[in-house]
Amino acid sequence: MAVITLVSFSYLMNWLSRDDLPEGAAPPVQQQPSGTSSAPSPAATNVQEGGQPPTEAVQPDASKQESEIKSGVKLTFIGDVMFAGKVEDLLKKNGWDYPFRYVKDFLTPADITVANLETPLTERGTAESKDYVYRSSPQALPVMQAAGIDLVNTANNHIMDYGPEGLLDTLDELDKAGMKRVGTGRNSDEAYQSVIMERSGIKIAFLGFSRVAENADWYAGNDKPGVAETYNAKLPLEAVAKAREQADLVVVIAHWGIERKDRPVKEQTDLAHKYIDAGADLVIGGHPHVLQGFERYKGKWIAYSLGNFIFTTNEVPETWESMVLDAECTKEGSCSLQMVPILTKWAQPVRMTDEDGANLFERMGRISINASVDKDGVVTEAEPVKPAPTPTPAAKKQTEPKKESGGSPSSGITAGSGGSAKPQQTDKPKVSPKPSTKPSPTPTPSTKPTPKPSSKPAAKPTPTPTAKSSPKPSPTPAKDGD
Repeated sequence: MAVITLVSFSYLMNWLSRDDLPEGAAPPVQQQPSGTSSAPSPAATNVQEGGQPPTEAVQPDASKQESEIKSGVKLTFIGDVMFAGKVEDLLKKNGWDYPFRYVKDFLTPADITVANLETPLTERGTAESKDYVYRSSPQALPVMQAAGIDLVNTANNHIMDYGPEGLLDTLDELDKAGMKRVGTGRNSDEAYQSVIMERSGIKIAFLGFSRVAENADWYAGNDKPGVAETYNAKLPLEAVAKAREQADLVVVIAHWGIERKDRPVKEQTDLAHKYIDAGADLVIGGHPHVLQGFERYKGKWIAYSLGNFIFTTNEVPETWESMVLDAECTKEGSCSLQMVPILTKWAQPVRMTDEDGANLFERMGRISINASVDKDGVVTEAEPVKPAPTPTPAAKKQTEPKKESGGSPSSGITAGSGGSAKPQQTDKPKVSPKPSTKPSPTPTPSTKPTPKPSSKPAAKPTPTPTAKSSPKPSPTPAKDGD
């Protein structure tokens, strides 16, 4: 009984005195009464039972928590690629890896890298009757994979240049190599089927559609190989909605627009908005062979055209401008964009100089619908740069009929905005002393349309590759087509 009383008293005194201890100090070890075991009690030692470290050391590992919290994926996109014609000649001369030597480091870090494959990979088939037909060797495929490309869009206006046979060969080659693909199939179900890839616990669905095809024979059917067309939006929108139910992130790759026009047309913007309304988180476009701007719609990004990446070279400087577009996306479907400015000539893309890159960033802001690009290539939402062109500025210029810009004073030619110049109306001097009564019906304003300031940049960037990265197989551009 005395022993119990002594232990109780000792415990009470120890409990009363612990408020006096410095913060974080260990409580004093209790003295064992005589006649009791000398082994320390678990509560009086700095080691838990079983030899485990103290409680503080078994808290969740911060590094493990950080890895579990990784909230996004990096997707990288490049524009049109093909390995035929003059491009193939260069590859046979310089090696199949020639196009990727200076850009591989921009492509491999991504979780998924995507390209628009604008050519069949086949050695068979019958050429279509059209202006430009392309057929690339399957030897290009391993090099694409080595450069980091994981998925290709095949919904475009060249994938069936060598008919259904060439398309089927392409599908077989891609499947055999393990390269993911969207946009075509052996039937319509396969063509409109999304491809879902998972990275960092995030499921990303990709789909490809084309609004450019030679004719309806190219469209995939019930038992017919072909392209997932989007002239009629019904099947594409159903495919997007279905992918929305299956994935965390939905990406649509679209082939559309007008060649060499650096602003999207109404069909592009309408379709892009419909894709997003149906569930797309990101829309990436191609086909115009020049860069087009960005738009942010309902919190989602649209890149209307990434231009050429590996393609034939012509005399139009805008077709030499390209980009590597990085998209950092979260599981919740939010993406941020950053572009790397690229100069592509003679089938070998290279990073632009800082000066040319800055010029391109500035131009991309001007041709975007509601976005700007900073000095690092980061794309941010901005107020619409220019509303739809209005006729008022042109009408005001009617007050000075003899001061038309462009051409020589006596030539009668006014400068166009990218197209051919038009002769002035020869009957213009017949305007009576009351020109203000009919300013709008006169045809003069139509010779100076405001919608085409976009041609001005054509002379501005004039990008020039560095000496070490500018292959020059011939002094003049090849006249290959789109």
